[in-house]
Amino acid sequence: MHDLVQQAPVLSSIPSTPHGLTTCVPRQYVHKAAMAEVLLTGWERVADDTFTIGAQWPRTHSFYTPVDGRYDPLLFAETVRQTIPLLSHLAYDTPFGHHLIWDHFRYELDPAATAVAATPAEIELRITCSDVKRRQGRFSALVMDVTALRDGAPLGTARARFTSHAPAVYRRLRGEYGDPSVVSRAVPLAPPLAPVRVGRDRFHDVVLSPTDADGVWQLRVDPSHPVLFDHPVDHAPGMLLLEAARQAALAATGPDHGAVLGLETLFSQYVEFDSPCWIEATVLPQDDGALTRTRVTARQNDREAFSAVVTSTAGRSGV
Repeated sequence: MHDLVQQAPVLSSIPSTPHGLTTCVPRQYVHKAAMAEVLLTGWERVADDTFTIGAQWPRTHSFYTPVDGRYDPLLFAETVRQTIPLLSHLAYDTPFGHHLIWDHFRYELDPAATAVAATPAEIELRITCSDVKRRQGRFSALVMDVTALRDGAPLGTARARFTSHAPAVYRRLRGEYGDPSVVSRAVPLAPPLAPVRVGRDRFHDVVLSPTDADGVWQLRVDPSHPVLFDHPVDHAPGMLLLEAARQAALAATGPDHGAVLGLETLFSQYVEFDSPCWIEATVLPQDDGALTRTRVTARQNDREAFSAVVTSTAGRSGV
């Protein structure tokens, strides 16, 4: 599980508006502190549980950096993540202060639609919500299916399941770990892998540390990272775990990195700050020579906290 952490409440809500008529949604609705990290531009209700959301991808990004002239696939994952709090607050009346817990997430991306052009990419997300549940009159869970278009052409698909918990429920669930001050108990930051091994060009963006075991790394939890830790949280963020899965898959498959075109993930428990988390990767038998599938797990205190199957192209030539 992963909590999509709440931000301070805003004083007014924004109505459903065609996404092309605004520059970006308020940052509080996508649970970001930095305005520059907001990717969504607006939303519109099509039917009771059907919505259209607009997004814009900048030509470059400080963390989700284009490679070989193509957008970072995890920028798509972050875009979908931002739709979860937006619709929870504006379409399903979830109060600020409630915690959105990410249980399952998967995406698939069409590499042909990811080329960086001369202007920012305009994205349209067509979203259908199902299995909507309520508890005591409040929204408590749903499944979200996303079809993404770029300039009218298919870009990718995604599915997410998440739940919502009131503050009192969250406090009972998290106990002593429910305060962002627990970051002060974080294990010392381990040294990073060489960036080239995980498709990065800066040590600061590497989230894995080497160990003596093949295919096993320690998760690097760096609360000073301005994107992965955009605001205070009481556990390792979900996007950090997705990035760890991507980097582990690239490290496991060798130096000729491809692009991570798909992820299927399960969040089983929170990754806490006060004990090491171990990332393990195993390359799976291949059915398609053009694609590689890698199973990645995160273990903490001898329990599996997160698992993913990462689908990537076999090398740069396939990006």
